[in-house]
Amino acid sequence: MAAPVVFVHGLWLHGESWAPWVEHFNTAGYEAAAPGWPGDGDTVAETRANADRVAGHGIDEVVDHYAAIIVSLEAKPIVIGHSFGGLVAQRLLGQGLAAAAVAIDPAPIKGVLYLPPSALRVASIALRNPANRKRAVSLTEDQFRYGFGNAVSEEESKELYERWAIPSPGRPLFEAAVAGFTLHSPAMVDTHNSSRGPLLLTSGGQDHTVPPAIVSQTRKLYNKATAVTDMKEFPSRGHSLTIDSGWQEVADAALDWLRKQSL
Repeated sequence: MAAPVVFVHGLWLHGESWAPWVEHFNTAGYEAAAPGWPGDGDTVAETRANADRVAGHGIDEVVDHYAAIIVSLEAKPIVIGHSFGGLVAQRLLGQGLAAAAVAIDPAPIKGVLYLPPSALRVASIALRNPANRKRAVSLTEDQFRYGFGNAVSEEESKELYERWAIPSPGRPLFEAAVAGFTLHSPAMVDTHNSSRGPLLLTSGGQDHTVPPAIVSQTRKLYNKATAVTDMKEFPSRGHSLTIDSGWQEVADAALDWLRKQSL
């Protein structure tokens, strides 16, 4: 039986953006799917036209949404998430719902204390207005260029924005921002679970949204667990590394790592 793989997108990208990965993993012998977040439409256009449907969803709701999908599968899946999807992937892995996880430039989990200025600049798009906690938040083309497309050409960044960018709930950013002061934060991951499956964390050296410093801090939070926790950096890549013209480099690195884990 082919091992199932569930892809989880992050803020401001649609699940359809995983389509090349799904095909690539299916060709490699897996059974992959990329379901969207709660409220996402089936297409980018539908999601843009109905932004109110994604508004207000928080991290717990997203995790529960994917957990419900996972329990319908015949086996525990490998979960691969990008950005906030990477945080969700870690939650699912820590809760024993995934066989393994790949967290690609993952949003900060509880315990990550230092956020570089570029990460704060991106998060402030939502955080500057408290009302955004209950709203759907969209990026302008310039904001996308800074947060996602800074390591690719301006032309490619514009193309990616026009093709994949969607409104997303502001609430996860607020939850992550106050995680250090919240006892039972939804951004909390069970980093001490040594019985979980293996985890790969990746970072993009040019990533403005999730700079390498965030991923390094995340890796250290797993130091007390004996389960496999690996880390890989892509020095020249930004936050668009899952959707830009170099996506296959990242996908192949994930596949190579999974094979080393006999998965």
